[in-house]
Amino acid sequence: MPEGHSVRRLAQQFGDVFTGEPLSVSSPQGRFAAGAALLDGQVLTDSRAHGKHLFLHFDHAVVLHVHLGLYGAWDFGGDATFRGASSIGAPRKIGENELFEDPDAVGYAGPPEPKGAVRVRLVSRHGWADLRGATTCAAITEAEARAVLARLGPDPLRNLREDKARFVTGVLSRKTPIAALLMDQKVIAGVGNVYRAEVLFRQRLNPWLPGNGLAAGAAGLLWDDTAAVMADGVRDGRIITTPAAYWEEGAVLPSGDEAHYVYKREGLPCRVCAAPVAMTELVGRKLYWCPACQE
Repeated sequence: MPEGHSVRRLAQQFGDVFTGEPLSVSSPQGRFAAGAALLDGQVLTDSRAHGKHLFLHFDHAVVLHVHLGLYGAWDFGGDATFRGASSIGAPRKIGENELFEDPDAVGYAGPPEPKGAVRVRLVSRHGWADLRGATTCAAITEAEARAVLARLGPDPLRNLREDKARFVTGVLSRKTPIAALLMDQKVIAGVGNVYRAEVLFRQRLNPWLPGNGLAAGAAGLLWDDTAAVMADGVRDGRIITTPAAYWEEGAVLPSGDEAHYVYKREGLPCRVCAAPVAMTELVGRKLYWCPACQE
């Protein structure tokens, strides 16, 4: 599932290529036909992300709300003035294989025939975006968008003035294991399985430590580190949580094997202490940790 840094990049993408443009909106698949009719011909005024939720605001106070879920994906294409990405969303090549120039841009004459089950297609003068497989794709009012936001926890990528304190209070008030709290979007919005495993390792926190067993200062540091590595993800287009000391000498960015401390490294030696990395399931997702470093 795309994590918060990818949805933030996606919001930036829409802002860059569609804001201020009247858009032709359709639903080739047909499942979003009524919503598409509400949005068709309107001007996109803003593109915002909060956690894993994308909100595209139009000039008549209707919002396209998208949550990609496990299988959703956006594809982009267009002319030489349109900077699209090959695939933002699932499959898990999010940020790994982004392209910023369409090799077929010369002679662009409009979007291609839809491929697969395209839930919604947005088209401007210079390019297009297709959505497939999203968990949520809905045309909602501004009030309904605010209601969605009210149900979500603070987003480390927004990192507003009260967000850190809100996170700390939310964690310290619960007996739930900290590894489960990090996946609870009402506690912190945007963290997924990779960031969960990596920030807990970076902070040397036992995944089963209850939230109310964490010191306030430690909870604050956990927020700060999460905000920092997610901001790096927005910049780099991928999740990198290890420093250059763990990369191949001279590398500007790490290979996939070098980018993480514990995620998907079960049975391999911990990069810090050499103990085998462990894996189990928690709240329906695989959890990776080092039993020695995270006692």
